[in-house]
Amino acid sequence: MPARNSTGDLSEPEVIPRSPVAKMKLFFRLHWRRGAPGQPTPPWVMRYCYRTWLVALAFKLVGSSWDMSWHFKWLRDDLAPPHLINSVGTVMVCVLVAIHSFTGMGVDRRALRLMQVGTTIFLIAAPLDVINHSLNGLDITSWSPTHGLLYLGTAIMTLGAIDGWLKGTEPGRLRTLVSTGLWIFFLENMFFPNGQQEYGILSLRAWDRGAPTGEQTLLQFAADDIGRPIDREAILHFALPIDDWVYPVWGIGVMALVLAAARHTIGKMWAATAVATGYVLYRAVIWPLLMWSDFPTSTVPFYLIGVGLAVDLAFRVARGHRTFGAGVGALLVTAFGFGALWLQGQLRPWLLGDAVTESAPPIGYWTVPVVLAGVAVLWALATPVAGWWEARTRKRRAADLLPGAVT
Repeated sequence: MPARNSTGDLSEPEVIPRSPVAKMKLFFRLHWRRGAPGQPTPPWVMRYCYRTWLVALAFKLVGSSWDMSWHFKWLRDDLAPPHLINSVGTVMVCVLVAIHSFTGMGVDRRALRLMQVGTTIFLIAAPLDVINHSLNGLDITSWSPTHGLLYLGTAIMTLGAIDGWLKGTEPGRLRTLVSTGLWIFFLENMFFPNGQQEYGILSLRAWDRGAPTGEQTLLQFAADDIGRPIDREAILHFALPIDDWVYPVWGIGVMALVLAAARHTIGKMWAATAVATGYVLYRAVIWPLLMWSDFPTSTVPFYLIGVGLAVDLAFRVARGHRTFGAGVGALLVTAFGFGALWLQGQLRPWLLGDAVTESAPPIGYWTVPVVLAGVAVLWALATPVAGWWEARTRKRRAADLLPGAVT
């Protein structure tokens, strides 16, 4: 059901402009009025709004990717270009959430609350992270508590966008494409902490070759942090402070659950593989860009495609059987994930000569049974939770609390 325009009726404007700026002006002219969540939303407003969400999250993605590389080269700088790029995306998200909150368009109450809570957590975490760096120094590890709050806030706000888009649009190609894009951003945010090990292993190997990627001030800071001269032990502590078991548990076990959620909500046969492949392709594209710009590079998690494929095959084989699906999913994810990760670790990017000598971080393969059991249990528990979530959604639809948008 389309929203009322400035004349008070429910008709759509005869011409929808192509320019984003013109669309923004049209939106404010026709629809800028206070409303409760669940306001009827015209199709073009839904499309324009959530495409803007994709752009905002893209700014955050590029900024965070460059930021990880930046911190393996130079000492931290609050106004470094990667932080500024990420801040553009954050400002866009804040504006979008403010518009959703004021107009009530494009969201129901649950989606809006997720957006608001996630954005609030992120905005609280950002200054806390600055204070943490000021008090404790470099804090290069991506696994610090304040960084965790940043990831948590981004994850919740992105879930709000996914929830709002999926409930406010009818099935179709555009719905699938946008939801796939949103899940790629969600996957990247969840996977991001593992970048510590992916950049760290190549930084350590660069030191071993006598060509460290970090500037002298960064190396000295890292050495002073543990009271040592600039030597291999200092570089190891700086680059790889995380235990070897963390990388596979997070990269295979947790990412499998994320991809299973993506496959379930998108509802297409190869959705998990598409989400994983989209993220890996992005990482593969920025790799040469960083190298050519003389920034540190990372290993690329190609094995995630195997994890996505395993999730899709599990959905296809299980066909809705709860316990059987969890067991099959855990077996396939463990076999495909660790198999692909082991294979990636055996391959050397020989085309690059001495530029890179590792294709995967150090792996604790003893975690295979841990991932197998963990994925099986959490997958089984997630199934009834997903059923409850969908039941609540249907109840909300029946109560007419959702946007009346169609694509």
